[in-house]
Amino acid sequence: MRFLFLLVLLAGAAMGVFYPWFVNNFSGHEIGTWRVYDRASGFKPVMARLDASDMPVRVLVDMTAVGEPALVGTRTVVTITAATDGRTVLADTLTFQGSRVRDESPQTNEKIFRAEAGVIADTQGGSYTFTLGPGDAEGIDMHAVDLVLRADAADLDERAQPIGFSLMAIGVIGFVIAMRRRRGSERRNPNSQPPPPRWGRNGGGSS
Repeated sequence: MRFLFLLVLLAGAAMGVFYPWFVNNFSGHEIGTWRVYDRASGFKPVMARLDASDMPVRVLVDMTAVGEPALVGTRTVVTITAATDGRTVLADTLTFQGSRVRDESPQTNEKIFRAEAGVIADTQGGSYTFTLGPGDAEGIDMHAVDLVLRADAADLDERAQPIGFSLMAIGVIGFVIAMRRRRGSERRNPNSQPPPPRWGRNGGGSS
């Protein structure tokens, strides 16, 4: 039973943690990266040409900041909109909470925080204007912001994470119960204890 619940736990972790992480960061192929903010020029809109064959396109935002900024509450760090032909196809506010973090370089204390802004799933291609701006979060030493577009991105099944977390909970609870039952049965089972010595001073035989 323990092995069964362990498999359930691993399956839940794959569905609830690994699958969304892989889809959000590695599905499809990268179209390009555009610098949308630096300290010298501030925020600036960028335009990207997306073909129909690129769809769906996953929109990611990388923020380079010093140290570990206080990403708490619902404070928005960066806002983003994407528009084409006078219509808005994507709009989001990014807090970067729980985002993927990686070091910029071993020689600096800068870190890169990645957040997903959403997926563009237009049936037609065209020129898309991406406009990013600052949010209402304070105390963030932001050095740069980059827009990353990934073409032919897989669509995340929204049912996967809830099912995965449920399986993880079942696996953990079942594994703990199985361990307790095994320990209880070992205490109750006289065969689980070593037999008393048959010979010697404390044995049952004759000397």
